[in-house]
Parts: sequence; C-alpha cells; structure tokens
Amino acid sequence: MKNKNNIQLKYDSGNVLSKEVHKIGIIALGSHRENHGTALPIDTDSKIAANVALNVATKTGATFLGIFYAATEYDYVKHGIHLDKDELINDQIIPQLKNIRDMLDIKTVIIVNGHGGNNQIMDNLKYIADETQLQIIFNNSIIENEGPHACTGELSMGKVLGIIDDTMIKEHTNFDLNPEVGMVGLKEARENEPIIDEEAQIVEAEGIMIDEELGLNLLNKAQNDIIDEIKRLI
Repeated sequence: MKNKNNIQLKYDSGNVLSKEVHKIGIIALGSHRENHGTALPIDTDSKIAANVALNVATKTGATFLGIFYAATEYDYVKHGIHLDKDELINDQIIPQLKNIRDMLDIKTVIIVNGHGGNNQIMDNLKYIADETQLQIIFNNSIIENEGPHACTGELSMGKVLGIIDDTMIKEHTNFDLNPEVGMVGLKEARENEPIIDEEAQIVEAEGIMIDEELGLNLLNKAQNDIIDEIKRLI
C-alpha cells in the first residue's frame, strides 16, 4: 500500500501481527462529562476505554485512532452531559471516521466502548458502516464485565490505572451524596430499567470494594478479547 506521495511505507517493520494490521483502526468511545462518585474522575469511562484501545494497538500494531470526545446516554439516566444519539452519530462519529478512512487508508474500525449509554448506537452500526464505507466493529468487552456504574469493577480498574482517590472511598459509598454510584439514587433510571434496579439492590445490600487483581484481570480480558478479534480479521 502506498501513500499519496508514492512513498513505499514499511508496513511489515516492527513487532506487528501482520502488515495487514495497519488497515485496522482502534478508537475509544467513553463519556467525558459524567459523574462517577467522588473516588473516580468524571471521565473514568474514557480513560479506561482509551487505555484498553492503546494497549491493544501497542500489542498488535493496529492503528491507534485516539478517542471520540462525545457520548450519548438514555434519557432516564441523568448524571452527566451527553449528546443526543443521532447527534453523536451524524455530527461526531461519521465525520471523524470519514477523515480517518481518507487519511490513513483504514478499512476496519474497532470501537472500544467504555460507557453503557453508548449501547444505543449498536442498532445504527450498519448505517455508520454504509456512510463511512468502513467495516465497523463495536466492542463491548469492558461494559460486559465491569458491573454496576462506579462500583467494584470500575473502582478496581481505576486503582490499576492510578485514577482513583483512595482517600475518598468512604465518601464514595454515600449514596445520598453520590446517587450515580450503582445507580442507587437515580430513581427514574431504576424505574425504567429492571436490570439497573436489580444491580442497585445488590449494591445496596453488599456494598462495593476495591480489588486490584480483579481490576487487572478485567483490563486484560477486555484487551485480549479485542486482540482475538484483530487476529480473526487478518
């Protein structure tokens, strides 16, 4: 593959799975302005997703594309600043992916999702693929394994990544102060989504904890799931 200047690039150089891996881009999708209690920063989802995406790119040679600086959320979950789903897709995701495609000759993009509200765009993946002429893969490994919002899973991964404030753990579990932790205090969300209510009840009954080994395992599992996907693609 040659660039516009007709310079032969050395795609097989370095420790990469295959020179074909450069046609695969990996980009994070999180939520930058969303509350995560007092022990975790508001941009926890983005930091976790970006970390996983970068580590996968480093280990495989896939092209690291950074992160989308926007996210969406279900109307009944009110604990952050988010875009409407259609605005996220049409004003953010599609234009950025078109630029990436044209500049880098990317054929496939793996979106590493770190925020549950973004699951709304899964029904629009074919539309995004058609508009961008890219193969789009939406990877939800982080969300599928981390558990309730801002609870044990995210706290544990946050500990590994160094984004947690250990001095605020006791305050973090004050659900009156931090209703978004486990969605315990988000009444509308619990009323509209049975799974959220079930998870909130578990958090209320069992509490939360920080387990650094668990956090490392969760991060590694997410990375390995995406690496396996990349191997299948090439």
